[in-house]
Amino acid sequence: MYTLLSGLYKYMCQRDQYFVLILGLDNAGKTTFLEQTKTKSNKNYQGMNLAKITSTVGLNIGKIDVGTSRLNFWDLGGQEELQSLWDKYYVESHAVIFIVDSSDRDRIEESRDAFEKMVMNDNLAGVPLMLLANKQDLDGCLKVTEVKTIFNSPLQCMGQRESWVQAVSALRGDGVQEGIDWLVEAIKRNSSARPPQQKEIT
Repeated sequence: MYTLLSGLYKYMCQRDQYFVLILGLDNAGKTTFLEQTKTKSNKNYQGMNLAKITSTVGLNIGKIDVGTSRLNFWDLGGQEELQSLWDKYYVESHAVIFIVDSSDRDRIEESRDAFEKMVMNDNLAGVPLMLLANKQDLDGCLKVTEVKTIFNSPLQCMGQRESWVQAVSALRGDGVQEGIDWLVEAIKRNSSARPPQQKEIT
């Protein structure tokens, strides 16, 4: 009887908790992507003005509920001096979203180098990874096929993990929901390697 009640309590009052890193250079659109994700997933969420978002210094946190799962997002600052803090979060993360400013051709190689350093870290071995070519709404941006070509070398070094490359416009919301849908399923498929935390619903 206790086992039955315990299982019912767990089903009714607990969620699988997953932690997702949002990484990329400063001004890539990480916080805008997070705000769009929260807006699309939480009906009553009153988000910040997307046109007034500035570069993150430190950490932004967000969460969404998808079925019986909760995704907790850590949006980390992308300035060069803050990138050294990224690896402090790798061990606890269940997935990574890496966002590229596809309109900033001058910094695309810098973005690729940061991506390569991140994927080579052993603490992220096997963790699902989504690479987003953001700002597709801007004229002259790199198309997703061009971003794939530039990032080809580190993409080939990712080892055995699920990955997804997608074009998005975080400002307009294009591609955001499709990316989150893929991410949720990839995290669940990888849950035997990185089990979720259990936490009461709040």
